[in-house]
Amino acid sequence: MTAPGNTETPDTKTALARAEAAIAADADTDEAKLFWNEVPDDTEMSLLDHLDELRTRIFYGLIAVVVAIVGCFFAVKPIVRFLEGPANGATFIQLSPGEFFFVSLKVAGYSGLVLASPFVLYQIIQFVLPGLTRRERRFIAPVMVGSTVLFAAGLAFAYYALIPAALNFFTTYGGDVVEQSWSIERYFEFVLLLMFSTGLAFQIPIIQMGLGVLRIVTAKQMLAGWRFVILGAAILGAVLTPSTDPLTQCLLAGAVTGLYLGGAGMVALITR
Repeated sequence: MTAPGNTETPDTKTALARAEAAIAADADTDEAKLFWNEVPDDTEMSLLDHLDELRTRIFYGLIAVVVAIVGCFFAVKPIVRFLEGPANGATFIQLSPGEFFFVSLKVAGYSGLVLASPFVLYQIIQFVLPGLTRRERRFIAPVMVGSTVLFAAGLAFAYYALIPAALNFFTTYGGDVVEQSWSIERYFEFVLLLMFSTGLAFQIPIIQMGLGVLRIVTAKQMLAGWRFVILGAAILGAVLTPSTDPLTQCLLAGAVTGLYLGGAGMVALITR
């Protein structure tokens, strides 16, 4: 791995222009391959330098997470009220002293992780960036933006589709027998776990793009195993959803399958 720097010269810019022109013309020249597979600013670093850089990045990431969690804790009540929205007016009860306090800590913890995750991802990229070739560096910004957007889309999908579907199933099933009064701790364990796991599941296209850019798996190979993808999506839907209702599992399995197929399509576009 190398240290970052800015040593672009007019000759480098000229070579970059020639390589871009070759790629734009769909040419497969040795000059373009050599240029895009080169690691720019190739400055050697010792193992101790790498460890010091890693420690610095981890420290910055932890500081961001702690600050975000503390900030969310002071604003936890609006967040709690927002997350209670899918319950559709159900009554929440506190079954033991301090239950809501510990729920507040969990909500602040998850919310802080979500808010700090783009900065943590940035620190990870800054650590691995010096070892990337020019071709690989071209995908850093799309990966960062795509990962953030997909995670947010996963949270929204869980909040507006999965959670209401699961709660509606359970309330409808026992609504004429039992009164809907829920433990606030159990409810938030269900909501937070489902939202966070769905956000992570929505990162599948990012993983596919990484495998495709590194030439580990091609888009054709990804699509060839579609039967296993459907089976894996069904298993993933059953594992990630904390509820046991089939509707929630089918919704998540369908979303995972669609994301996988979309990721394979993106790999086909960027590696053609």
